[in-house]
Amino acid sequence: MRISLKDRNFSGLIWQILVVAIVIAIIAWLWSNTVHNLSVRRISTGFAFLGREAGMPIADSWLPYSPKDTYLRAFIVGISNTLRVAVIGIVLATVLGTLVGIARLSANWLLSRLAAVYVEMLRDIPLLLQLLFWYVLMQGLPAARQAWKPVEGVYLSNRGLVLPSIPLDTANLWVLLTAAIGLAVTFFIRKRLTARQMLDGKPRHSWPYALVLVIAIPALLSLMLGASWSIMLPELRGFNFVGGLTLAPEYFALLIALVTYTSAFIAEIVRSGIQSVPRGQWDAAKALGLRRSFALQHIVLPQALRVIIPPMTSQYLNLTKNSSLAVAVGYQDIVSIANTTLNQTGQAIEAIALIMAVFLTISLGISFFMNWYNARIALVER
Repeated sequence: MRISLKDRNFSGLIWQILVVAIVIAIIAWLWSNTVHNLSVRRISTGFAFLGREAGMPIADSWLPYSPKDTYLRAFIVGISNTLRVAVIGIVLATVLGTLVGIARLSANWLLSRLAAVYVEMLRDIPLLLQLLFWYVLMQGLPAARQAWKPVEGVYLSNRGLVLPSIPLDTANLWVLLTAAIGLAVTFFIRKRLTARQMLDGKPRHSWPYALVLVIAIPALLSLMLGASWSIMLPELRGFNFVGGLTLAPEYFALLIALVTYTSAFIAEIVRSGIQSVPRGQWDAAKALGLRRSFALQHIVLPQALRVIIPPMTSQYLNLTKNSSLAVAVGYQDIVSIANTTLNQTGQAIEAIALIMAVFLTISLGISFFMNWYNARIALVER
């Protein structure tokens, strides 16, 4: 086989090898220079500090933690706090953004204009200013003794939002896991029954399977394990509430800011996705006598998802990364805890590397799931 520099494939391979070699050389030089400078300044490197006692307090956490725990435990708590914001924020922003996007296309003039004002106003105000606005607003709420009580067991004050809760132990978790598995099995059974109905035209109902798998079996397991599902209502004792689920003002302000800001962008994505569906689909549904809501849910939205999902993935990633603004209001997420660790230990490179690794992992997980779902709903050409 003759090799010639005039061969396009061979010359392209040579250029790729050269570029990769240059990148590797630059990285090696930067790494060597960094290690040399750290050794000259007698700055220790490595992640051994993760096994030392942290000594930092973390006020808001769903995981057990004390200042006597290690830095590794503190980082785990920070990751859980970041996920609390990201996962719940993504769900709420999707629901709110979808409703606002549909409202923008409403035939009701007032509703569509209110939705347009919501979208344009929130998109044009920087997220940090919105976050500070909600935090200052939370601080201006009355004290716990004069807390607002919109419904029984719900309190809103400068201590945050306090909700009723159900204490979960091992038995409760087993019951919830059984119900989740039953829900997943019911979903696959429903798809199987729908496929069989498409073949022979005989309707088959999936609700009996759901009744058994999602309700009957978990209820039976709950009785066998003696799980308690009593609701714990918060009570005012002294200057604070005892019992229930408390959403700290820092967390609540961050969640509201991220949800409202991201939902404005999601609303435009949903609106454009619905408008991308040909008008003939609406006309055909109307000619068949289908309700507009039914046509939107079962005809238009499934087709619009193919346009909505790709840009929606970017908004999910933006919400996750924007959660790092939590440091502005004192909510201790992974960024805040890493900054405190950096100041206490001086391990700047390691702390920044951990932050980058956490956000990279979360972002790749979101991208992988959304790309899988997008490929699943994509049209397959024959």
